[in-house]
Amino acid sequence: MNTLRRVCVYCASSTQIDPAYAECAAELGRLLARRHIRLVNGAGSMGLMAACADAALEAGGEVTGVIPRFMVEQGWCHKGLTELIETADMHERKEVMARLSDGTVALPGGVGTLEELLEIITWKQLGLYDKPVVILNTHGYFDPLLAMFRRAVDERFMRPQHAGLWTVASTPAEAVEQLLVTPLWDKNLRKFAAL
Repeated sequence: MNTLRRVCVYCASSTQIDPAYAECAAELGRLLARRHIRLVNGAGSMGLMAACADAALEAGGEVTGVIPRFMVEQGWCHKGLTELIETADMHERKEVMARLSDGTVALPGGVGTLEELLEIITWKQLGLYDKPVVILNTHGYFDPLLAMFRRAVDERFMRPQHAGLWTVASTPAEAVEQLLVTPLWDKNLRKFAAL
């Protein structure tokens, strides 16, 4: 089993979504806290980011938020986190979140969440990130993306080995279990990045 001290969670900041998504995010936060795993997220004060962080904190966990300075200036920053790291820009934010994490979970979200997920998968494919990447497919939200991934493999835009870059979970408990049991990615497989 992997040693998990810190897990990066990508997710939505929207407040207009079905409350079931927020409950799923909160459950993930609680599970991480109970296992003494620090949550690393984007430090947002709304949506799934806040739901996950607040639940982790309420369960006695710790949360490191990483946020660009311009977002702090806009007042989008969660003010009650264990640790807050301000970055110069979005690029640095993503690099810091990845560097601090022993694994990554993507919850449902918009283009920002999708971009973060696709970038960390790309980094893993290139051997720049070797930790588990789990897609938490709440209510089948990611089904169209997973179908796109399968099509990319079927049409040889990706190798079959690349389907191992991520795992898919349907519940927060399953996501945490996958973080614990998924082996580190073999960085030597970067040779397969090019077809």
